[in-house]
Amino acid sequence: MLSYDSPVSMNGQANKPAPNLNTTCQSMPTAPKVAVLPQQPLSNGVHTNGAISNAVRMPAERHIWLVTGPAGCGKSTVAQFLANALHWPYIEGDEFHPQANVDKMSAGIPLTDADRWDWLTALREASIQQLDKGHDGVVLTCSALKRKYRDVIRVAPYFIPNLRLHFIYLDASEEVLLQRVLARKNHYMGANMVHSQFEVLERPTTAETDVLSIDVSRPADVVMAEALDRVLTTVSNNNSNASSSK
Repeated sequence: MLSYDSPVSMNGQANKPAPNLNTTCQSMPTAPKVAVLPQQPLSNGVHTNGAISNAVRMPAERHIWLVTGPAGCGKSTVAQFLANALHWPYIEGDEFHPQANVDKMSAGIPLTDADRWDWLTALREASIQQLDKGHDGVVLTCSALKRKYRDVIRVAPYFIPNLRLHFIYLDASEEVLLQRVLARKNHYMGANMVHSQFEVLERPTTAETDVLSIDVSRPADVVMAEALDRVLTTVSNNNSNASSSK
């Protein structure tokens, strides 16, 4: 299972073999492979993964990938993996919460809609700023528990031409996620917050066609391999459709 407290093993055992990540990455429509550079921290929780590789450059479309789900589902683990694999900036949503929100969650007090609006807007603007810098994509984390929260981020394409917005919903039972949060150390999101998040959770429906759902009750390497494969497939299909429509 995914863990926030220990490095993720890419050699975990699964019921079936995980897809070969190198083979998957080579399916991108480009050439040379570029080594992942060390992350350089920027302000407000934004991390850049060095120069963008020509191997993942997407000239036709730009992309925002928002990794969502309740506490303990592994948002940061999956999002960081995708950002490194794609050489795109990574934005950690938790780092954008104002101190008042952090204090409430630390005290076990659920956030209200009013507490979240400015936070969601800040995440949307931070994503747009990264694309304005010339990046072809950005990966960020945000619980986005309700559809109306996801809709705040869905405004982003109005500001940038040829922008595609995608969500990855990491799905698991409340019991599984509670166990993971209980295993955390020194994190402000307590175990009691898991139940409160499930109380307000609105799982994405089939009407939200920009959402990919992934079962995260499986080993971490299997989850990450599936996430990368589905991202690459989606991006490739988007670019092919954009090229054919010209």
